[in-house]
Amino acid sequence: MASLKGKTLFITGGSRGIGLAIAVRAARDGANVAIAAKTTEAHPKLPGTIFSAAQEIEAAGGNALPVQCDIRDENQILKAVDETAARFGGIDILVNNASAINLTDTPNTPMKRFDLMFGVNVRGTYASTQACLPHLKRAANPHVLTLASPLNMNPRWFQHHVAYTMAKYGMSMCVLGHAEEFKPLGIAVNGLWPRTIVTTAALQMIPGVDPGRGRKPEIMADAAHWVLTQPARQCTGNFFIDEDVLRRAGVTDFAKYRFDPNKEPAPDIFLD
Repeated sequence: MASLKGKTLFITGGSRGIGLAIAVRAARDGANVAIAAKTTEAHPKLPGTIFSAAQEIEAAGGNALPVQCDIRDENQILKAVDETAARFGGIDILVNNASAINLTDTPNTPMKRFDLMFGVNVRGTYASTQACLPHLKRAANPHVLTLASPLNMNPRWFQHHVAYTMAKYGMSMCVLGHAEEFKPLGIAVNGLWPRTIVTTAALQMIPGVDPGRGRKPEIMADAAHWVLTQPARQCTGNFFIDEDVLRRAGVTDFAKYRFDPNKEPAPDIFLD
């Protein structure tokens, strides 16, 4: 099986949830992982900090670097990237995981929240990619993996939360554009999105969502691992769905990923 042993991953917003699961999966191979996130003190409703994430990464067999970083600030990103490259000798993989969500209609979306989503999702993804690019150019099998859905112009995905959809699709457009731009450099750029909702602490804060109808973050981590171990020049410009990726990898049992074994997972948004 292909391995991420010795590879260095820079993961944005990876102090909990899917980002942390991707980090721990890479750590099991013996990877180096930088967690670039804001959280240094645990939130009562959102457990996990960059330091607790680092402990989990090291317990899984990897080397961790916790870096406090607000990806809305390009200077903080550049500093975090420089620290990571200095510590581990470069950066092989960027995982654009950080994302802000607010599923509200136009009258109920304060402009402060609008700016947060665009600052984190679009600007943060673009700036992180830009900052890591010099290091990715020198890597042996460089990858950028962004947690972004396929672009779907069905109006139903805009109707109830147009601001979030636009911000999330900004991440998807980064995948589309950067995959083509970086193709001559041999840098793979792909999107990854879940077939069903994924039960994380953030999901459990969304009103009306049943966490029991989700899958564990490990399904995204296992799918990400497959993508990140593919030859970069042969695997770029894709919008992967976690379940489809794992089927290609030979997985047939998805029951193990259910958060509640007795509940059928609910489909995620943006997928018709």
